Amino acid sequence: MVASISTLDWPSAFERLEGAYAPSTMRSYYADVEAYEAWCIQTGHVAFPAHPATVSAFIEEQGKSLAPSTVQRRLYGIRKAHRLLGLDDPTRHEDVNLAMRRVRRTKTSRPRQAKGMTRSYLEKFLSVQPDTPWGKRNRAMLSLGYDVLARRSELVALRTDDLIWQSDGTLSVLVRRSKTDQFGKGRVAFTSLRSAKLVDAWLAWRPQEIGPLFCPIYQNVAIDRGLSDTTVKDIIKHSARAAGLEPSIAAAFSGHSMRVGAAQDLLEAGHSTSAIMRAGGWKSVEVLSRYLEISSHNVWT
Repeated sequence: MVASISTLDWPSAFERLEGAYAPSTMRSYYADVEAYEAWCIQTGHVAFPAHPATVSAFIEEQGKSLAPSTVQRRLYGIRKAHRLLGLDDPTRHEDVNLAMRRVRRTKTSRPRQAKGMTRSYLEKFLSVQPDTPWGKRNRAMLSLGYDVLARRSELVALRTDDLIWQSDGTLSVLVRRSKTDQFGKGRVAFTSLRSAKLVDAWLAWRPQEIGPLFCPIYQNVAIDRGLSDTTVKDIIKHSARAAGLEPSIAAAFSGHSMRVGAAQDLLEAGHSTSAIMRAGGWKSVEVLSRYLEISSHNVWT
């Protein structure tokens, strides 16, 4: 009889990946393979080793309710699990490839882009922060994140020693790691004088011995650990609502909005796409183009 999922311990096999991939990637792997396992149990299929027909059926079923990008990610999870378990990889079979193509052709909608937190929105969001330790932190984080075109994961990973004060009162910031820089070589970005002052005000309140640049606050006490990237998203959305934006507009902001808005402002200011790619650490002009296409400035150089 073919081995079932109960006799193949894929979670233990996935432990080999710890430290080699970002925590968010690991969470996705576990969630996607768990979804696949649950579907196999429900439908009576053998999960490991999987027949290409099983994977094809799973993909097409998932494609009825999920975005093609999510289905593709789940396919990667199944592939990784088979490889770690030393099993033949069914995901390379032509039937699986055809199933994935059918999912993409069925759902041709464009990826939803986060609304850009451009400078005008940044001003509004800064102005509604309360005069509290939370407000100090949030103002510094929003302004700095915009200046360095930060992904939310990059922002929460910053540490105090990643900052260097410049002679003109601004800051240089070492952004150490991103999803396109998995080995942490990093990039150096620079801030405005305003961001430097806001960061300075935050650090003047926060105890010096805390490592993460931005940390949680509990009962007016700074906690020595980093924020979650979900917290960044929540702060941006809350700021949008507090600024009095229409609910549909406020809902369009996300943790990616700082990066999107700053890129759009750079294009509006006349900077070339190559310069914007260097500033934000982009490797692909196709990805950057999705950020910039809704900008009213349409001159690409």
